[in-house]
Amino acid sequence: MKKIFLVTLFLAAFACQKKDQTEKTTTAKATIKDEHTFSKADLAVVKHLDLDIKVDFDTQTISGKASWQIDNISKGNEIIFDENTLNITKVTLGDEEKETKFELGAAVEFHGKPLHITIEPNTTKVNIYYSTTKDAVALQWLNPQQTADKKKPFVFSQGESIWSRTWIPCQDSPGIRFTYNAKVTVPKDLLAVMSASVNPQQKNDTGVYTFKQDKAIPSYLMAIAVGDIAFQSIDNRTGVYAEPSILKKAAWEFAELGKMVGAAEKLYGPYRWGRYDVLVLPPSFPYGGMENPNLTFLTPGVIAGDRSLTSLLAHELGHSWSGNLVTNATWDDIWLNEGFTTYVEHRIGEEIFGKKEAEMQDVLTRKDLDDNITEYGATNPDTRLKASLTNRNPDDGISQIPYVKGYNFLKVIEEAVGREKFDPFIKNYFDAHAFQSITTEDFVKYLKENLIKDDKALADKIKLDDWIYKPGVPSNITTPSSEDFTAIDNIQKNWRTTGVKGLSEKIKSTTEKQHFIDYLPADITAKEMTAIDNEFSFTKNGNFVIKRQWFVQAIRHQYKTAYPVIEQFMIATSRTGSLMTLYKELVKTPEGKTWAKQIFEKAKSGYHATTVQAVEGLLK
Repeated sequence: MKKIFLVTLFLAAFACQKKDQTEKTTTAKATIKDEHTFSKADLAVVKHLDLDIKVDFDTQTISGKASWQIDNISKGNEIIFDENTLNITKVTLGDEEKETKFELGAAVEFHGKPLHITIEPNTTKVNIYYSTTKDAVALQWLNPQQTADKKKPFVFSQGESIWSRTWIPCQDSPGIRFTYNAKVTVPKDLLAVMSASVNPQQKNDTGVYTFKQDKAIPSYLMAIAVGDIAFQSIDNRTGVYAEPSILKKAAWEFAELGKMVGAAEKLYGPYRWGRYDVLVLPPSFPYGGMENPNLTFLTPGVIAGDRSLTSLLAHELGHSWSGNLVTNATWDDIWLNEGFTTYVEHRIGEEIFGKKEAEMQDVLTRKDLDDNITEYGATNPDTRLKASLTNRNPDDGISQIPYVKGYNFLKVIEEAVGREKFDPFIKNYFDAHAFQSITTEDFVKYLKENLIKDDKALADKIKLDDWIYKPGVPSNITTPSSEDFTAIDNIQKNWRTTGVKGLSEKIKSTTEKQHFIDYLPADITAKEMTAIDNEFSFTKNGNFVIKRQWFVQAIRHQYKTAYPVIEQFMIATSRTGSLMTLYKELVKTPEGKTWAKQIFEKAKSGYHATTVQAVEGLLK
C-alpha cells in the first residue's frame, strides 16, 4: 500500500525501444498465473480502454461505457473480465455496437464475479455499459462536511489491490497493462482529475473533461478524483492539486518536489511519465500516499507546516520507477514494488536531506522490521518476501514486511557489491523491464545473470533464497547506526536524573523525536509522561507521525491526559496503517478494547471501506 508520497527528452533509440515495450506489455506476461483475477489473459487480453462516464453525486454513482480494445489471442468465443458490485446493463461488440451475450459467474469473497462475454474470433472491441453501486470499495463519496472546505462534495478512487473492478469492469491484474483515454462528465462547479498524462489545471464551464494515458499501466493504477479542486505549480513539470483552503499550505510544504524528481533522475535515469503532480485528498484517504501515475494521491496528514514529513513524497515519487514503470506481476510479488520503492525513497532522501538523516531513517526502518517480525512471529510464512495470498484478500500482503524487509534485502546487496556496481544495476534493471510487469523469479534471474553471475562467494554473501523464500530475518542483515541517535540514547539514559527541562532544544527533528519517543522506559510513570509532554507538547502540537508514536506510549502507559486527543485523532484520519497501530495497542487490555470499539463506532462512517475492513477484523 506506505503506500508515503514532467517533460523529459528521450534519445530516439530509447523512444523506439519504449514504444515496443509498451505495445508488447499486455501480452508479454499474460501467461503468468494470477490467483486474484478471473480473466484468462493468455486467451483474450485487453490492450486499450476508452472510458466515457458520468459522475453523479445525487445518486453517488459513476455510470457509462467502458470500450475495451482487445487481443483475442486464441481466436476463441469468450473474454472474461473482473467485476465486483457493478451493475452491468449491456455489452456490445465493435464500433457498430452489435449486442452480445454476457453472464456473471459465481461470487468469490473479496474478488467479486467473473464477467463472461461472448465474442467472435475476429472481435477487437468490447463495449460494456455499466454503473457503480453503493458497495464499490474503490470509491469514497464525501459530503461537504467531510472535506477540508466543507462547501462541496468530493469523490476519489483507490484501486490497489483488486478494487478497480468495483468502479470499472476490467481485467484486474497487475500483470495486465493497457493505455486509456477517458471522457468524464461532472457537475460544472467541480474539477475532475485522473492518473493521466495531462490533467486540467482549472475548471471549465462545461463540466466535461478528457484524459489520456499513453503509457501502459495496470488496472490498480486507474484513478479518479472529483471535487472543488484547485492547482498551483511548483516548477515547469510539478505542481499541487488541493481544495482551495489548503492549496497554498500544500504548495509551500511540497516546494522541494522538483528537486526530488531531479534527485531520482540522477540516480535512476529519466522520469518517463511527463508531469509529476500531487493531489492532497480529504482525511478519509486510507493511505499516506498512492502512486497513481502522473498524480500521486496524498493524505493531508503530510502537511505538517514545517516540511518534516515530505519523505513520504520521496516514496510515492520512487514508485514512478519501481511499481509504475516496473510492476509486480501478481500480488504475491508486491515486495518488488514496495521494497524497491523504500530503497529508492531512502536514496532520494539522502540526496535531499543528507547522510545523517539517511542514517537515522535506516535505524527506524530496521526497528520497523524487527517490530513486524516480533508481531508476526519469526517462522510465520507471511514474513517471506515472496508472499502466498491464494484464497486470501490480496490486501493482506500490503503489510510493512514487503517494504522494510525488501529494503533491508536490497541494502545487503548494496553492501555486498558496493554502490558503484549496485546503482548501475538498479538503473539497468528499470530500463530492461520498463513498462512491464514481472515476477519475483524474473528478478532473481536478472540478478543472477547481471550481478551475481557465477560468483559463488557473492551468492553466499547475499543469501538470496533466505531473504526471498524463507520467513524471518536472515543472519546477514546489516546493522545500521546513527551518531545522532546514539546521542539521544545517552539522553534517554540520563533524563530521569537530570530532568527533562531543555531537552526540546537538543531533540528537534521529527526523526529524532520519534526515536526518543519509541525508546521511552518501559516503566515510565504518568508523572514522567506529563513532564515530557509539558516540555515537547507532543499531545497538542506534534505532527502526524509524532502524535501517532506518542499516542502509542500514552495508551501503553495510561497517560489519560492524552485520551481525548487520541480519540479525536483516530476519528479524524482514515490512514489504515497508522490507525491499526493504535487499535492494536488498545486491544491489548480489556479496557482498551472497549474504548477501541467505542471509537470505531463513532469513526467508521468517515473511514474508507478498506480501513473499516481492517479494523473490524482486528476488533473481532
